Amino acid sequence: MSEQLTPQQLIAAAKEFGTPLYVYHADKIKEQYGKLTTAFSGSNVRFFYACKALTNVNVLRYIESIGACIDCSAINEVKLALYAGFPAERVLYTSNGIAFDEIAEAKELGVNINIDSLSNLEKFGKAYGHTYPVGIRLRPNIMAGGNLKISTGHDKSKFGIPVEQLDKILTVVKQYDIFIADLHIHTGSDIKDADVFVKGIEVLFDIIPHFPELKSVDLGGGFKVPYKEGDEEIDINLLGRKVKEAFDSHPQAKNLEIWFEPGKFLVSACGYLLTQVNVLKETKATTFASVNSGFNHLIRPMFYDAYHRIQNISNPDGAEKNYSIVGNICETDTFAWDRPMNEIREGDYLVFYNAGAYGFEMSSNFNSRFKPAEVMVKGEVMSLIRRRDVMEDLLRNVVEQESERD
Repeated sequence: MSEQLTPQQLIAAAKEFGTPLYVYHADKIKEQYGKLTTAFSGSNVRFFYACKALTNVNVLRYIESIGACIDCSAINEVKLALYAGFPAERVLYTSNGIAFDEIAEAKELGVNINIDSLSNLEKFGKAYGHTYPVGIRLRPNIMAGGNLKISTGHDKSKFGIPVEQLDKILTVVKQYDIFIADLHIHTGSDIKDADVFVKGIEVLFDIIPHFPELKSVDLGGGFKVPYKEGDEEIDINLLGRKVKEAFDSHPQAKNLEIWFEPGKFLVSACGYLLTQVNVLKETKATTFASVNSGFNHLIRPMFYDAYHRIQNISNPDGAEKNYSIVGNICETDTFAWDRPMNEIREGDYLVFYNAGAYGFEMSSNFNSRFKPAEVMVKGEVMSLIRRRDVMEDLLRNVVEQESERD
């Protein structure tokens, strides 16, 4: 097991690169990937890192170097993956509600493609017929995930073609002689119960016989990672055993390749958001500790009601007291309400754990504030992998007009 970065290492990073600051621990990514490959060593499995979680090209290069494939949700993610060195055959592009031009561009780049609508499936058939293998994303009508906003497989979800429309899918496939090589489902994020994936497999087993050229089945991702003290990660070894048992028991499926798309599982725990306390404000209701960040840098607590463990790393032995940790932007950006913490003083460093997934990736320049720098730690080496914004970045794409006077 790789240890977490120490408070001393994090404080050193904060002093060298400033705050707010994202820090990523490469060894933790490698450890998480090792858990997957070990748990599924008895099955024919490929893991595609769902890069929407974190797309810094240096992180992508590292993930490519340890042997993972990559899953992309937009054409520019595909281009970033190829730029980072992933060969096209290790790149998967799963479309969602996009113009067909984007799918056509992905085809020209030679990557694996999943299509999520009858409309685009028909357009694909008209354009390419049987000449290019393609996958279909199905909606299995399974409710799963830690929050409705990240549940993608239920019967009101926009994602995928509903399984009850199988007859329509088969009609389109037959009409245009489409080469269906993959069937894909994804039920949501933050899934702890291995049986959710087994339910998805059972849905697919009823559909597999309709596609004789099938090469793989894609079970998506969404593996639970621990955020709160006492949280438990999904039992990945149990999942590996259950998936193997399911596929071994179905003769038509046991020779198929199994794909998973872990995103948060690989990079969540590798990431730290370092902040510094600007102001302490005592009120009757609470004591506010305002840090030099906000939901412009970490939106998950406001967007998903997500919990992030927060620690005062510059006063770890201080007396415990309750604080509400808030940001410095002109909106309500409460990271934690009445959270027990070691005594906080102005200038202290607070670290947000599990900040690797959907942290920097969902950041913005709201309030015209700068996006943070990003740092990667490999072994004992700490390297800057994205510089902090400067004023020129806020003006970079602005087309200025000459002022007019009456």
